[in-house]
Amino acid sequence: MFNGIIFNTGKVKFIKKNKNSILIDVETKIIFSKKDLGSSVSCNGVCLTIIKIKNKIISFYISNETIKRSNFKLIRLNQIINLEKSLFFGQKISGHFTQGHVDTVAIIKKILILDKTWLIKFKIHDKKLKKFIVEKASISVNGVSLTVSKVSNNFFEINIIPHTLKLTNLKNLKINDVVNLELDIFSKYMYKYSL
Repeated sequence: MFNGIIFNTGKVKFIKKNKNSILIDVETKIIFSKKDLGSSVSCNGVCLTIIKIKNKIISFYISNETIKRSNFKLIRLNQIINLEKSLFFGQKISGHFTQGHVDTVAIIKKILILDKTWLIKFKIHDKKLKKFIVEKASISVNGVSLTVSKVSNNFFEINIIPHTLKLTNLKNLKINDVVNLELDIFSKYMYKYSL
């Protein structure tokens, strides 16, 4: 479980693509020890398990299911990804509860800079999931907890403040980039039980 408040990023230093999986090494300033082996880390919003730790490098195995649902199919060397350690009991929740179970991806269609805030328009890949995106509700974009500012047809918009841009990889986004989306878990459960 995570809360989408990102303070750290990592750089992809190694990629090995197999037929149905990918292995990656990520360099980070976050301190990990041997006892963290097997623990979960949100990598661009995807919950991945640490399989190896060596100095500042942490390694992950990415399954075929994750490849299909996320932007890891497009992963490249030296790419900057958002990292978040899993929550521990008693920790402050500043964003919203996320699981790292990415639902789909979205494509950036427009970026408008207003003073120092970015307004970004996204087109959701899986149209069936649009019903879970609600104006003023939470959404996770590349693992960052954000608020939906507008919803229309198959598009939605968010505003990103300067502090969030500074700490995350969202400042590197460009038109037609693909981002990971995890929809608000509460909206999914409420929709399911209202049927």
